[in-house]
Amino acid sequence: MGAFTIATYSKTVVIYNPCAGKLGRKGGALIARAVTILEADGHRVTCCPTTGPRTAGALARDQIARGADLILAAGGDGTLNEVAEGMAHSDVPLGVLPAGTANVLAMEMKLGGDFLGAARRLGDCRPQRISIGQVTSDAGATTRYFLLMAGIGLDAHVVYHVNAPLKARIGKLAYWVAGWSMLGRNLPEFSIEADGLTHRCSFALISKVRNYGGDFEIARHVSLFDDDFELVLFQGRSTLRYVRYFAGLVARRIEGISGIVILRARRVSAPKPHDARIFVQIDGESAGHLPAEIRIVPDALTLLVPPEYRPELQQQRAELCQE
Repeated sequence: MGAFTIATYSKTVVIYNPCAGKLGRKGGALIARAVTILEADGHRVTCCPTTGPRTAGALARDQIARGADLILAAGGDGTLNEVAEGMAHSDVPLGVLPAGTANVLAMEMKLGGDFLGAARRLGDCRPQRISIGQVTSDAGATTRYFLLMAGIGLDAHVVYHVNAPLKARIGKLAYWVAGWSMLGRNLPEFSIEADGLTHRCSFALISKVRNYGGDFEIARHVSLFDDDFELVLFQGRSTLRYVRYFAGLVARRIEGISGIVILRARRVSAPKPHDARIFVQIDGESAGHLPAEIRIVPDALTLLVPPEYRPELQQQRAELCQE
């Protein structure tokens, strides 16, 4: 894209989840302070609160139709996912103001979790066209876009069953509580088909980002700027094997661990197993169950990217990892 200044934007829309993380605790005060920062930088700002689950995408589409030339998603990964879905295939840039339980994209791009800091840094960001993912699940009944990752099996089971009141009280720790409560159980396995090969696993991560949940890097060699996924497949029915897997994640050494398969693909499919109901999640939100097909949608979204996450820097890091 060509020359870019923050003054380019004459109608900036902030779509925010009033119940998300710090926004829920501090009411509209943070939004008001962010608006003051943005207006001082030359934005004309309209604020649109979501009114419930699955409403942010419709708000984004409506505001684009009304002439919005920049949309900022204020909330967690779920809000960002919905906003991005409403903006797919448009030319309007998407910016991030992290405020939710988890902010994987903000962590991935080195924006961190500082809501007002992200508003102040918006003028440093540059628009970059990226691909996104699309999942079709529930035998074609559910089709959704995603920015970050899809998970099948173990983590999607945790997302589906996480205790909502507990999540409201302790945030993403609720996911760890739900995950570790499964220790000692047997997990259902399923098949993943990619590039003509079939693999069996109990957890499949299909990712466009390195960061996972804000805490770890699982897919270590992928970027938002790539036009394919990195797949990390965890094999085995016993959750006791995941203790060893988890230790590898903490040590940042999952490559070469027996039972973990890492590969690249642009399209992945997972048929429905005969003996179990296997859940699917995208960007930390439940997205139905198998069967599912997941594919790359190239050139689908314009994302505002901070300077330290430029494509050329990502390429340099990838080359260093390969040396």
